[in-house]
Amino acid sequence: MERIVECVPNISEGRNREIIEAVVNEVRAVPGVALLDCESDGSHNRSVITFLGEPEAVLEAVVRLAKKAVSLIDLTRHQGEHPRMGAVDVIPLIPIRGVTKEETVALSKKLAARVWEEAGVPVFLYEDSACAPCRVNLAEIRRGQFEGMAEKVKRPEWEPDFGGRCVHPTAGVVAVGCRMPLVAFNINLSTDDVSIASKIAKIIRRSSGGFDCVKALGVTLEERKLAQVSINMTDFNRTPLYRVLELVKVEAKRWGVTVVGTEIVGLAPMRALVDSAEYYLQIENFDADRQILENYIV
Repeated sequence: MERIVECVPNISEGRNREIIEAVVNEVRAVPGVALLDCESDGSHNRSVITFLGEPEAVLEAVVRLAKKAVSLIDLTRHQGEHPRMGAVDVIPLIPIRGVTKEETVALSKKLAARVWEEAGVPVFLYEDSACAPCRVNLAEIRRGQFEGMAEKVKRPEWEPDFGGRCVHPTAGVVAVGCRMPLVAFNINLSTDDVSIASKIAKIIRRSSGGFDCVKALGVTLEERKLAQVSINMTDFNRTPLYRVLELVKVEAKRWGVTVVGTEIVGLAPMRALVDSAEYYLQIENFDADRQILENYIV
């Protein structure tokens, strides 16, 4: 059986096309890897790169990407709405076909060692690869961001898994780990008041008592003069997109605000979108396995 792993590294550059292309070209140059997508956001100043392939080829592509990003991205000069702690901020590995979660965890640890040894960036293991409960949640690792990381890693509980108690002076640190597919789902509001987006984010996210498998924060899209609820849906089977969107609409009305649009960053599993289509179209007795044409195409 073919063995396929997906990787979705996030780099802290969403404005300079030359830098973004230079980093992406490192992936393109590796045989056995298919580049699927690269989506950049100027307000977030962040790019999400998606590729997949045979496990060893994917690891080689990630290491080359990390080395190039570290050489070109200087976080001491970086500004953007999205929280970040590294030039390559996070590197998730996702088992797709013929690879178990346990095998992917082992791959992530092998990758983490290479990123430290070859790119010189300290590494935290997160999600299914985490060595401690406090490191499962990426937001907890990233708390303090690049500017506060040098002091954070001095605390015993926050020493990086690879690299010791240090931070790369311009590239920070990176999180590496195995996780299941997630949907990066953003909801834009008819206001530039980011405090409203932040209040709504607090209501919907799991850490504040909201939906399971939902991480959210409020950010400002300066170029569009809009506030955004930026969301990671870590398991759309447990909490579907439409449920989150409907609650955001309801809560937004409290401040006289409406939803003006949504966006999906990078790629999303078809099932996540089909669930929402089924809900909004009110399709009776719908069978996604039987009634979606693409399911019959091998």
